[in-house]
This record gives sequence, structure tokens and C-alpha cells, in this order.
Amino acid sequence: MKNVCAIVCAAGKGQRAGFDKNKLLVPFQGSTVLERTLSAFHVPFIDEIIVTASLEDFDEISALCKKFKNVKVVLGGETRSCSVYNALKACEAEIVLIHDGARPFVKRSLIENCLTSVKSYGSGICAIPAADTVAVCKNGKILSVPDRSGMYLLQTPQGFYRENILTAYERAFESENTSFTDDSSLFAVYCGAPKLCLGDPENKKLTSRQDFEGAFARCGMGVDTHAFGKEQNYIVLGGVKIPSESGLIAHSDGDVLLHALMDALLSAAGLRDIGHYFPDTDARWKNADSREMLRSVLSLLTEQGLKVKNVSIAIQAEKPRLAGYMEAMQNSLSSLLNLDPSAVGISAGTNEGLGYVGEGKGITVNAYALLCQA
Repeated sequence: MKNVCAIVCAAGKGQRAGFDKNKLLVPFQGSTVLERTLSAFHVPFIDEIIVTASLEDFDEISALCKKFKNVKVVLGGETRSCSVYNALKACEAEIVLIHDGARPFVKRSLIENCLTSVKSYGSGICAIPAADTVAVCKNGKILSVPDRSGMYLLQTPQGFYRENILTAYERAFESENTSFTDDSSLFAVYCGAPKLCLGDPENKKLTSRQDFEGAFARCGMGVDTHAFGKEQNYIVLGGVKIPSESGLIAHSDGDVLLHALMDALLSAAGLRDIGHYFPDTDARWKNADSREMLRSVLSLLTEQGLKVKNVSIAIQAEKPRLAGYMEAMQNSLSSLLNLDPSAVGISAGTNEGLGYVGEGKGITVNAYALLCQA
């Protein structure tokens, strides 16, 4: 007989997230939400994982679960309670830890705490104290404000001895009382008050589209250098013309800032560098406006389902003096990237007379970018 089984609930629709499919199956940090969650429970003290899946997603989830050992997929039901009940009937372990598939940030230490609580007290409900004031409301009006010192936010996993929680579910279904939103509330009605164990504020549930955007992040870095020597009396940085003794030598307009930024964006998206997309052997990019090149890069990101969240630019230049143009560059980038100016950081410094930058022979720009889901 298996000792510990983790039940992962994945049979929902996730409609509030606004995707055209189950939110657990959308791309997420290099895999999917469900894969991230299953990986968290792939630890030595978990003997088996049972995943609930809707009929619509059953084949896709079954294929995904083949990547993991000791994972079984069972058909879910119309409600969460129905799905968990089906999983409990398919489970033979002594202890079950029931977890929402939409909580992929669960840590091993939290799972261990939950299991320890079950062994010590017969149940373990991960929870964190409510930090904000909680109000009971109806029709948009506050009816009462209970003392928050006794208020907790319940999480998963929630652990029980299988025999006890299965009995509770059987009694609930016999009485046709299956509208519970979690297992602890059902257990409390049919078995007794469950025991809380300390949860984790980082163990968040992905519910809305904004939750996914906040959780998903890809960073990239780009560096570019151009030498002075072009016969013109200005340079271009971030789409802004700046008076200069000479211009920067380049196949395009020499906007070294935008070139570094484009490489950072492409790197964050896992794409090739700007030399691949805008080769200096292509006459189309001769003296090209780098802002148009940037718009092409942003289109590539859109095709990948990505958008820019924020950027940070560090310019190394002995000349010309840039202090009077920083705000113009920031505003130009915020417009090009469709970002609030506060999400565009630009700094400039000299090289204290050292190297080619310090000797005034060229400009180097380091760019960093953070992407999120579009």
C-alpha cells in the first residue's frame, strides 16, 4: 500500500483567466502551469500523484503526465468536489495531500509541513494570517468587519488520512451537499475541525490573466558598441538626435542604444540577435531608422505572445554630454515601447578616461529588458 498520495486538481476551465483553453495548459515559465505544479510534488516522500482532468482535456493532460513517474490521470466531474471524490476513490494511499493545480509555486518545505501536520493531528490545512481588514458585504455594502486576528487565508495542499476525508466526501454526496470550494470546509462539516499549518505567501493561486502576467517573466541583456568617425554633426540615441563632433559609424543610423535594446529584447524572447534579422549585407537597412527596426522586433515579440514590461539602459560615453537629453530619450523609449516612463530607466556615465570610451573613440550601451506575456 502506498503511504502518501498527492491529488492535483486540474479539471477546471479557468475561465476567469481569459484564455481559450484550460489555464493549467498555457505556456508558463518554459513549460505549463500543470507541469510546474507536478514537478513540485515529484519528491521522494510522495508515492503517487493523481491528476484530475476534464473529458475535454483528458488526452492532453494524460500525454503531459507521461513525462513524470508515478502519475495517474482520472476523469474529473462537474464540480471540484466531484473531481476530488473521483480521485479519492482511485487512491489507495494512507495519506492524501489535495492541491490546486493552479498553485505552481508550492515549495517542498510547505508540502513537508502539511504532511507532518497530518501525521501529528490527523489533518493539515496550509493557511496564512489575513494581513488586510476583512469585511462581510452584501449588495456592495459592508455588513460587518470581523476581528482579523482570527482570520486566515486558506491554501493548498490540504492533507488528511484518506479514510477520513473519503468518508466525509461519501457523506456529503449522500446528502447531495457538494458545493464546497475546498476540502477543509467539507471535512469540518462531516468529520470535525481540521488543523491549520503555516502556509506561504508565495504559494499564490493563478486565477486572473494579470496573475499570469505577474508570474511570467523573461529577462534579456544586450550590448552594442559603435565608433565615432561618420561625417555628420549629431548622433542618435534612443531615437533622439544629439549634437556631436561626429557621428557613429554603422550600416544603419548608428543608434547604439536601440541596437543594444533590440538585442536584449530578442535575447529575452529566446530569438536570434539583430545581426540575423538586420544584416549589414542587406541594402534595405542601409542608413535605416533604428526605430523602424525596433518596431519589427516588437512584432516578433507579439508573435511569441510577449510584451515588454520594463527596460534598463546604461550608456558609457565620454562625449557628447548627455545630461540634457536623458528625459527626451526616456520619453522616446516609453512611446516606442508603449510603456509608462517609470518603466524605462536610463543612466549615463563616462569611463574616467580609460579605454576606447574614455578616449572618446566610441560609445557602448548595456541594455536589460524584462518581458511578460502579452
